[in-house]
Amino acid sequence: MTKPDILTTIKSFTSIEQALDYFEIGYDSQFINTNREELVKRFGGYLLMESSDDWFSGRRALKNAYCRVQRSLLDKSTRQACRGCTSCQRR
Repeated sequence: MTKPDILTTIKSFTSIEQALDYFEIGYDSQFINTNREELVKRFGGYLLMESSDDWFSGRRALKNAYCRVQRSLLDKSTRQACRGCTSCQRR
């Protein structure tokens, strides 16, 4: 897919779950329901910053957004590992 094609595909999604399914990323629906707005904002921001031009860069942007939201919920005073983050590469 070319850049306009992948962005057109992403824009056609009506929910973040569709994007997660399209990019083959597992997710926790309870987490999505609780953090939907922040996840959508981060994903959109990463798409703009990384100028996604193919499926892999779009997937990377979504994985980074999902992981960032997960890690933002962890206690900052401990070295707690990211749990339940199905996309985390930092384990």
